[in-house]
Amino acid sequence: MATRWGICSAGKISHDFLVALRTLTPGDHEIVAVAARNLQHAEEFAKKHKIPRVYGSYDELAKDPGIDVVYIGTVHPYHLTTGKLFMKAKKNVLIEKPLAMNSREVQELISAAQDNSVFLMEAVWTRFFPVSLEIKRVLGQGEVGDVQMVRVDLGAPLTHIPRMAEKELGGGALLDLGIYCLQFVFMVFNGERPESIQATGHCIDTGVDGTAVLVLKFSGNRLAVCTCSITMMLSCDAVITGTKGTIKLPNHMWCPTSLEVNGKEMQFPLPEAAMPLNFTNSTGLRYEAEEVRQCLLKGLKESPGMPWAHSSLIADVIDEARRQLGVTYDQDNIQ
Repeated sequence: MATRWGICSAGKISHDFLVALRTLTPGDHEIVAVAARNLQHAEEFAKKHKIPRVYGSYDELAKDPGIDVVYIGTVHPYHLTTGKLFMKAKKNVLIEKPLAMNSREVQELISAAQDNSVFLMEAVWTRFFPVSLEIKRVLGQGEVGDVQMVRVDLGAPLTHIPRMAEKELGGGALLDLGIYCLQFVFMVFNGERPESIQATGHCIDTGVDGTAVLVLKFSGNRLAVCTCSITMMLSCDAVITGTKGTIKLPNHMWCPTSLEVNGKEMQFPLPEAAMPLNFTNSTGLRYEAEEVRQCLLKGLKESPGMPWAHSSLIADVIDEARRQLGVTYDQDNIQ
């Protein structure tokens, strides 16, 4: 039986998500409805993707009884309200990263999932790539010994894109790119909370963080260094250093297709896209979609691969880093 998807927001990431869905086993995933705040926009999107039902409001989508799960591809500041709207309507949800604007909002979403007994997952697609699964296997087998250090860099000049730079759109390096670095660190350290967080960096003239460097110290003197930037091109790679060896993601660490373990390289190619994509390696969104299907088939309310505890931890660390950098959003001031 197909998992029936509703799509909330007809933007670029939703387009790529649907292209990725179509690379999966025919009959497993069905796209049944799309909603956008602009009906004409939704209708154009539906025509392009051959989606049978179209709505000009999120409320209408929430009331559609023929949907198993809603993919929420809105900009960050709308994740809380749209997520709660669909969960109150007893819809399972996959919400684009970051799950919400701050830790308080993340907890609100988790509470809404618990109160309504529905599935909720933050769409950290990286977690479900074959490369990430292989990293977990290698670490579990002890092939590089005990992890001592993790370094992750992700950055590009993106300040010309409003949603990356404008405060009211949830802009800033940490919320958009830093989350990829942090999720990687917490995947490696199994969701362990760091003993200390040190953040430095600079803000751009819109008041959001342009570049942030985070040093996390864990028990046993293990360290993680994360650098994220929307003002400069970084190496966009990751290195895990253990007592017996090294794991390297050479580039595209947020959507990886290759891996180097103790000098041995492995390739994990993605399927071809049937339509042009907006973002790098977007057919890899297929893996998180399939994770959602498998969780729903098992009756799970959260994903073992991206559990609520990890979403909470990431939000807590970003909140603390923003505090040290002096970055605040309107959502931080709500009592």
